Amino acid sequence: MSLHKYMKVEENTAAPEMEPSGGHGLPSTDSSQQLMTDSVSLDSNGSRRRTSRQYAGFGGISATEWFTVLVLCFVNLINYMDRFTIAGVLNDIQEEFKIGDDAGGLLQTAFVLSYMVCAPIFGYLGDRYSRKWIMILGVALWSGTTMLGSIMPTYYPFLTFRALVGIGEASYSTIAPTLISDLFINDVRSKMLAMFYFAIPVGSGLGYIVGSETAHALGSWRWALRVTPFLGVAACVLIYLTKEPNRGQIEGSCNLEATSYKEDVRELARNPSFMLSTFGFTCVAFVTGALAWWGPSFMLLGLKMHPGNENMTLNEVAFIFGALTMLSGIIGVPLGAYLAQRLRKKHSRADPVICGFGLLISAPCIVGAMLLVSVNAPAAYCLIFIGEIALNLNWAIVADILLYVVIPTRRSTAEAFQILISHTFGDAGSPYLVGVISEAIKAAMRRLPTNAEDVAPKIESLALTLNQNATLTEYKVFVDTNETRFKALQYALFSTCFVEILGGVFFLCTAAYILRDKAKAERAVAGCQLELSESSTNSADQSYRSHL
Repeated sequence: MSLHKYMKVEENTAAPEMEPSGGHGLPSTDSSQQLMTDSVSLDSNGSRRRTSRQYAGFGGISATEWFTVLVLCFVNLINYMDRFTIAGVLNDIQEEFKIGDDAGGLLQTAFVLSYMVCAPIFGYLGDRYSRKWIMILGVALWSGTTMLGSIMPTYYPFLTFRALVGIGEASYSTIAPTLISDLFINDVRSKMLAMFYFAIPVGSGLGYIVGSETAHALGSWRWALRVTPFLGVAACVLIYLTKEPNRGQIEGSCNLEATSYKEDVRELARNPSFMLSTFGFTCVAFVTGALAWWGPSFMLLGLKMHPGNENMTLNEVAFIFGALTMLSGIIGVPLGAYLAQRLRKKHSRADPVICGFGLLISAPCIVGAMLLVSVNAPAAYCLIFIGEIALNLNWAIVADILLYVVIPTRRSTAEAFQILISHTFGDAGSPYLVGVISEAIKAAMRRLPTNAEDVAPKIESLALTLNQNATLTEYKVFVDTNETRFKALQYALFSTCFVEILGGVFFLCTAAYILRDKAKAERAVAGCQLELSESSTNSADQSYRSHL
């Protein structure tokens, strides 16, 4: 059937005017067109109805839609608060459980592993069942397991419950962006996604602050983990009060049917824009995972090398690091969305290019910060701030790219697939990998101390029994100085900068395919609308003939 026939049918049935896109005369379904949709869908009786939406800034958004978005943003905020609360009290956890950097990094890796493994399951369910109830069950699960984890007396049970937290969080992160995509289109969708992903750096920063300050105020790191579970209960109630939109309703609610999971995965693998942007986002996940987990501890080690800072605590550093993370998110995420909306009007491939250059700018800033922290703290904090702003440019844009190159009934699966890949090769391993590299470097740098007065306390702390007739030189005691620990973690974190450059290359490659894949997704929705139009016309003809 021809496109000309489709346009003729629509004209005869008072359908909205078609807006050209990519020279094909297809309806606009991506986020780079004007702020208007005017679509045709079916009511519950199978009759055609017309749905018209026109936005003037944020003025055309209903109270119900605002409520839904604000609830999703709130849950995303406490989601990331919970995820990074431990980073703000990591030193306390390591001291209580007597674990090194490798076991400390494994806490985050175990969480992310379960998170990424469960994401495809929730992606499959999210494309087929009630997304609201899946989110409620997921938030209840991670709230409960976080609370239970806070009472675990030893390391391995605590590690187990941190892994279980990832199962609950996978349900929410996979599904929430698809609800926004079903409520909004065009630049309004971009703005709402910016609000949603704005909660990630802000929530992460709050996690550092709330974790460290709560632990300091109440005298135990365990209390830091008991804040977000109470907020999670409130989140479950708020999610229940939201109204779940139909899948793809804003693009015309053309009742696209879900295909098999095998076909979904095959089509996503054949979508180069989706795959390349996912690889780029994987590099972002690797870097953010490593820096978020080890950043405060690294900064503390560097600042302790300044005269007068020998007694500085992680609580002080975590507060500053958290505040910088929050502020960089407040600036970076909206700035990325703003640049995309402005630049794509003249440069249609602007979205992936902004993401790519954001990473390429961030890499040298992070390197500079790691080199300067031990000699010039203000300069190091400034460079971290600039680097995090550049890194945060991509959050909303990457989500937007996924939504406009993937058809509505495949978006939860696409979100899950992106989570699986980005976390498998990103932040699932980066905290643990950095910890392992750090421990290996420390082992290579250790040396036998020569000062007996410095060695004796170390021997006593290790519970070694000294014979009164023995000399200290008979014992090989290896001591990690503050400088050794700093250098080891510094060298280990340099790996993140190389990964940032690789991510920038992936995003720049995405620009070569973005227009083609966007047009393909538009044609799929337009074809569905065409079938509905013809079906409705044929039904009307049959009804008319029957009446005659």
